[in-house]
Amino acid sequence: MKTVFKLCGLLGGLLYLAGAQAVNLAAVKHPIPEAPTLSQAAQAMLEDVMRRVPQIDTAGLMAQLQARPETVVIDVRTPPELANLGGRIDAPRFANLQRGWLEFQIETAVPDKNTPVVVYCGVSQRSPLAAEALIQLGYSNVRNYRDGFFNWRRAGLPVVATDAAPDSFLYDLPREVLPGVWSAIGATAPGTYENSGHNNNLSFIITDAGVVVVNAGDNYLLAQSLHDEINKRTDQPVKYVVLENGQGHAMLGSSYWKEQGAKIVAQRDTAAYMEKFGYEALAGMRARQHDKAYRTEFVMPDIVYDDKLDLSMGGRKIEVLHLGNAHHHGDTMVWLPDQKLVVAGDTAFHVRMPPIFEDTNTARWISIWDRFEALGAEVVIPGHGGPTDMATVRHWTRDYLAHLREKVAEVLARGGSLEDAYQVDQAAYLHLHTADELGRLNAGRVFRSMEFE
Repeated sequence: MKTVFKLCGLLGGLLYLAGAQAVNLAAVKHPIPEAPTLSQAAQAMLEDVMRRVPQIDTAGLMAQLQARPETVVIDVRTPPELANLGGRIDAPRFANLQRGWLEFQIETAVPDKNTPVVVYCGVSQRSPLAAEALIQLGYSNVRNYRDGFFNWRRAGLPVVATDAAPDSFLYDLPREVLPGVWSAIGATAPGTYENSGHNNNLSFIITDAGVVVVNAGDNYLLAQSLHDEINKRTDQPVKYVVLENGQGHAMLGSSYWKEQGAKIVAQRDTAAYMEKFGYEALAGMRARQHDKAYRTEFVMPDIVYDDKLDLSMGGRKIEVLHLGNAHHHGDTMVWLPDQKLVVAGDTAFHVRMPPIFEDTNTARWISIWDRFEALGAEVVIPGHGGPTDMATVRHWTRDYLAHLREKVAEVLARGGSLEDAYQVDQAAYLHLHTADELGRLNAGRVFRSMEFE
């Protein structure tokens, strides 16, 4: 069945590229399609729009991103184009708003109409029209990137891949962090159909007596793809799958692992959350993943622990730890004391802005941090973002939470409103992935929780 899905994806990609330049698929991973031929009338209309809309070239865009990092760069292509044709421009503030939805979504992505905005597409055909639409909506500082994405990528400038492993349901293939410890790093973006819900890190530890997996994955097919990669690296069976929390991308693939004979491990609060909201998470995943939700069913964990669980095997010491609820219910990490490596789960973030939920207790999250650092980890595999060290995740997680709470406390002290909280200074963190989606939400949720502390 997985092969059928891959063939469908390949067929779709080939159909998409029909009418574009002929390519050597064996040699070119992300081909650059030629611009579609326009009719004479359409070309004249486009040229007229290009004369009316302010333009910026590659050198100008590079300079603007350096001088004005608050610039919002908007890609108006479709998500499959980003996934299949080499990604998108790496900019501190970015939004993917499809041309057909731009007018309806822009005020959420860019609420201040004085914010500098640069719009682009692949070859500067849709983006001039999009830029003109924004100007008509009252945006005062809009430019069209006239060179287009493919010229940016051809110049070797920074891009963010939206699918680093196009032949797998995994967003990216596992990398060995330390001997025997692997992690498939997920997209630092919301879970989507294009990334198959792989927007968190899926890790595994190989021992001489079996394999421990950390996070079941968002769905059956994603879990199966991870298992395929594990089987390339060891003949040992997967014995345990540890859930970092009860979010869908951590636990919905559990039904696949149970079929393989693995035991699902969760902290008690995680299990309670799953029992209450598991079927709701399943319904949401099915609505998002459509055919990729194939065979995914909700199942409960087999092993429930409270504070600590010893899963040592094959001569490797492996501890499952719950230091307290930080980001989510039952936050769990896996600690390898002999290697000084911790798979931290969503207690730690970097690259991506930490999301704060309505029931996230940021004060408790910060209070847990001292116990987290006391482990003495030298290598951290966070919930999101690649392997790093404790100082890095402290800066982009603990320090971010402390900064946000400090700014919101100032708003509360002067009797400010929720709207005032939305405007607190988060400039030092706006380059983080998902900051556009989360910055205001995080500030509002911290404000509402701190009102009652």
